[in-house]
Amino acid sequence: MEATRKRLAEGVYFTYLPAQKFKTSLLSAQFMTPIAAETAAAQALLPAVLRRGTVRYPDMGALSAGLDRLYGAEIDYTVRKKGESQCVGFVASLIDDAFTPDGEKLLEPVAELLGQIICDPVTKNGRFLTEYVESERTNLVDAIRSILNDKREYADLRLLQEMCAGEPYGVSRIGDEKTAEALTGEKVYETYAGLLASAPLELFYCGSAEAERVETALLKALSTLPRKAVRPLPRSSHHAVRKEIGRVTDTMDVTQGKLGMGFTCGSDDFSALIMGNTLFGGSSNSKLFMNVREKLSLCYYASSLFHWQKGIITVSSGIEFRNFQKAYDEILCQMKAVQDGKLDEWELEGTRSTLCNAYATIGDSQSKLENFWLGRTATGRDETPEELAEGVRTVSPERIYEAMRTVSLDTVYFLKGEGAAE
Repeated sequence: MEATRKRLAEGVYFTYLPAQKFKTSLLSAQFMTPIAAETAAAQALLPAVLRRGTVRYPDMGALSAGLDRLYGAEIDYTVRKKGESQCVGFVASLIDDAFTPDGEKLLEPVAELLGQIICDPVTKNGRFLTEYVESERTNLVDAIRSILNDKREYADLRLLQEMCAGEPYGVSRIGDEKTAEALTGEKVYETYAGLLASAPLELFYCGSAEAERVETALLKALSTLPRKAVRPLPRSSHHAVRKEIGRVTDTMDVTQGKLGMGFTCGSDDFSALIMGNTLFGGSSNSKLFMNVREKLSLCYYASSLFHWQKGIITVSSGIEFRNFQKAYDEILCQMKAVQDGKLDEWELEGTRSTLCNAYATIGDSQSKLENFWLGRTATGRDETPEELAEGVRTVSPERIYEAMRTVSLDTVYFLKGEGAAE
């Protein structure tokens, strides 16, 4: 499948992903803006408020009825972080023309409704309805608080916050509780006006309709979109190496410790680093899983993630409090094993197969395709899944070891129980 991207208007771009094998079509509209602690919560709240109603369909009941008349089409709001950009918008799913009764065309009316949600929301006296803002603000605050209930997610977030303190990458995609609680209707509307006027808008379509038809439908649906000086997205900068390893310990009423470790990568060899990370802790056949978790039983879980947009690797693990030092030492030991090339042939080839299969399955899901291309657009990369797979297939073991030898420990985060000794 060949993806194409073109400019439709000032700061508006359209990515066309032709696909004949799906029974549905996907239509996505995403505003993209630098993520910042001051604005993340307001921008996360905005699409939820917009999804509450339009001038034509002023409440969720009317909006749902309108979607039902389009054979159960769906429009959901999304809030994502890609690199150091926050992406907020909507994803619509509709029956593909080939499967509608009597060949009825749904693309145009769904695109029109999407445009109404974005450009013509229900308002009163030039502001969003107070009850909608307050209701969705409560939902957002609850979502932020719920992160604390999932201690693994909380520890992973805390590691990034400490490792990338002062950098946009350390900001949560939905902001923080204090900022969210202080949001007013005026602030949310101000955020809305700013995004409409100056934030880059990325549009995506995956389905069987011709590109020209989709472009026409989108241009008509968004014809009233006000555009002024569109701000280009800044590219993510690599994390600066610390002079000393940062160490942070939080204490909570927990029965299982959470050990997080952040590493900086000094190489730009993407294929080598993604292979190295997958060997280290990115799969069920990795060093961390096979040795630290299975063989030595030092962790309830242990995995690593390569944040290629930021040039860092993070380790997430759950441990007994008393096993902190043993788990810490063994995680570093497994990193050194990858750096020194202490790998069997089956590990290398199994990792290649795992990654190539992951890239191959992107095309089996419209949501995966949209999410993949949104990430590439937000971070300024343009490799296709096929090109990424080819890079993995051809990267040599020597390149992997060389790239991984540039990886160094940056930050250690430990969440322990009250009264537990480190």
